[in-house]
Amino acid sequence: MQTERIRNFSIIAHIDHGKSTLADRLLLRCGAITDREFREQFLDDMELEREMGITIKANRACLDYDYTGPSEATTAAGYAAMPLGAYSLNLIDTPGHVDFHYEVSRALAACEGVLLLVDASQGIEAQTLANAYKAVAANLTIIPVINKIDLPSARPEDIALELENVLSIPAEHAIFASAKTGVGVDEILRAIVERIPAPSGDPEKPLKALIYDAKADVHRGVVCHMRVIDGALRRGDRVRLMAAGRIYPVSDVGVFAPKLTSRPDLGTGEVGYMFAGIKTIHDVHIGDTVTLDAKPCDEALPGYHPPQQMVFCDFYPGPGTTSAQLREAMEQLWLNDSSFNFTPAASAALGLGFRCGFLGLLHMKIIQERLERESNVDLVQTAPTVGFEVVFKDGAVRIIESPADLPPGDQVTEIREPYIQAEIIVPSRYIGNVMKLSEERRGAHKRTDYLSTDRVVMTYEFPLAEVIYDYFDRLKSVTSGYATMDYHLIGFRVDDLVKLNILVNGMPVDALSVIVHRSRAEFRGRRLILRLKKEISRHLFEIPIQAAIGGKIIARESIKPVRKDVTAKCYGGDVSRKRKLLEKQKEGKKRMKQVGNVTIPQSAFMAVLDSSDE
Repeated sequence: MQTERIRNFSIIAHIDHGKSTLADRLLLRCGAITDREFREQFLDDMELEREMGITIKANRACLDYDYTGPSEATTAAGYAAMPLGAYSLNLIDTPGHVDFHYEVSRALAACEGVLLLVDASQGIEAQTLANAYKAVAANLTIIPVINKIDLPSARPEDIALELENVLSIPAEHAIFASAKTGVGVDEILRAIVERIPAPSGDPEKPLKALIYDAKADVHRGVVCHMRVIDGALRRGDRVRLMAAGRIYPVSDVGVFAPKLTSRPDLGTGEVGYMFAGIKTIHDVHIGDTVTLDAKPCDEALPGYHPPQQMVFCDFYPGPGTTSAQLREAMEQLWLNDSSFNFTPAASAALGLGFRCGFLGLLHMKIIQERLERESNVDLVQTAPTVGFEVVFKDGAVRIIESPADLPPGDQVTEIREPYIQAEIIVPSRYIGNVMKLSEERRGAHKRTDYLSTDRVVMTYEFPLAEVIYDYFDRLKSVTSGYATMDYHLIGFRVDDLVKLNILVNGMPVDALSVIVHRSRAEFRGRRLILRLKKEISRHLFEIPIQAAIGGKIIARESIKPVRKDVTAKCYGGDVSRKRKLLEKQKEGKKRMKQVGNVTIPQSAFMAVLDSSDE
C-alpha cells in the first residue's frame, strides 16, 4: 500500500462513551468482519473485558476502505477532498479507565490522528480532557465525534459548543453519530481519510520500526506489535532490537485484520506484527527500535517512559497453592501484561509471597482475577498501599512500597508521601458536597473552572493514600453518580506520618500494618481493630487485637473464646467438683493460648480498605 493511502488512528474517550461499539461498527462497515462473525465488543478478546464491559488492553485492526468522495459536513468544515479509491485504515481501540492511561499513551505513539468520542448526553468528562490533552501533546489531529445522538437526552449541539469552549475545537468540525445504530459512520470514515495526514516516513531509508506492544504466543514465541516509521520489514530479514542488542531472523510479518493475517512485508507507515523466534517477553522492551542487522538506522527512536506503578500489595499463596505455583502463574501473566511488577516478599504470618506494583486499584483487581481464573491458584491478598519516600539520618533517600519495610523512627529524618493533582468534573449543584468530602481526605483546593453554566472542573491536590481506597466511590455517592475524576502524580511531600502496627494475639501482622497521618492514627486504629474483630472467628482461647504506634498501644479489642461446658455431665454432688473442672479448663486454655495459632481470613486483610465512618 502506498504511504499516501495509509491512515493510522486511535479512538479515545471517557469510559462508557462508546469506543468499543464504534470500533465494532467500523469493522462491520469496512467488511473486516461479517454479520455472522459479529459480536459486541469484538476487539475485546479477553474474558474479563467482556464480563466487565470495559477495555483493558489496547486492540487494533487494519480496515480496507473505499473512499468515494467528500461528505457535506467535510465540505462545510473546509477540508479538501482526497483522491478516490482504496485506503488502508489502521484502528487502535484504547481503554477509557484512568488506570490504563499507559496503554493509551503507547497507542497514540503509533498514530497520526484520533477520534475524540464524547457522549451526547453526558458531555465532556474527566478522561475526555485527559486523553485530549495527550493527543494535543503528541501533535495528533483530533476529529471530534459526538456519539449516542439516538438517546432521548442527547444534546449534540450543546456538547459541540462545550468542546469549542473547553478544547478550542470548532463546533462545526464535530461529527454527530450513533455507534449503536450506524448513523454518521460513513462521515467518520471520510473524515479519517480527509483530515488525518498520511504517515511521514521515508520508504528509501533503512528500516526503523517502533515496538509499541508485545504478547506471548505459546507456540510461536513473542509477537511484537509494531509501527514501521521508515523503510520496510520483510519476511526472512535479519533484524536487530537496538535496546536489547539482539539479532533475530523474521519468520512472519502481517497485519491485524482483525485476526493475524500474514503479508510478504510491512511498508512505511503501516501497523502490524512480527514473529522472529523470540522465546520470552523478557527479551523484548516495549518502545524498542527494530532495524535491519545488515543496514541499521542511524539512531533509535526515543521509546517510552516505563510504566509508573502507583499501588502496591502482597500476594501470598492460599490453601492448596505453593509459592512455586504462584510464581509460575505470575510469570505467565507478566508475559501478557508487563505493566505490573513483582518481587519476592516474606511475612511471619503468611509465609513466602510476592510484593506487586500496579497502575491503580482496578488494575490490581484485574490482575488478581486473571491469576485466579487463568492459572487456578488460591491467593491471599493484603490491603493495597502506596510508595513512600524515606529520608534516612545519613541523607540517603529510599522508596518503600510496604509499611513492613519502614525502619525504626530513630533511623529516619522524614517521610514523604506521594501527592496527586485531580480534576473532578461535576454539576455545580454538588460543589459543596465535593469540597466537604475532599477536605476530609486532606485535599487542597486549587481552582474551579466552569465548563458551562451548570458544570465545573474542580482541581485538587491530594495525598494519593487518601484517594486510592474508596474516594471515587464516595465521590459518586455524594454527587448522585454524576462526578468523574482524572488524576496524575505530581511528586512527594513531607508530612507527619507514622506506622500503625496491628498485633493479633500479641504478634505483629506485617500485612495489616499501614502508614497513616498522625492526626488520624488513633481513629484509624480503633476502626480497623473493630472490623478485624468482626472478621476473625472465635477460637478456644481469648484473642487480643491491638493497634500500636512504636511501643505504645493506642487501641485494643478482645475476641472472647469459645467456651465448652465441661460441667455438663456433673449432676448434683459437691460444687468443688465443678470448680476443679473449670480450673483445669482455665489452665488448659492458658497453655493453648501460648502455642495456639490464630486463623486470619482473607476478608480480614481487606478490612484495611474499608474507610467508611460507620
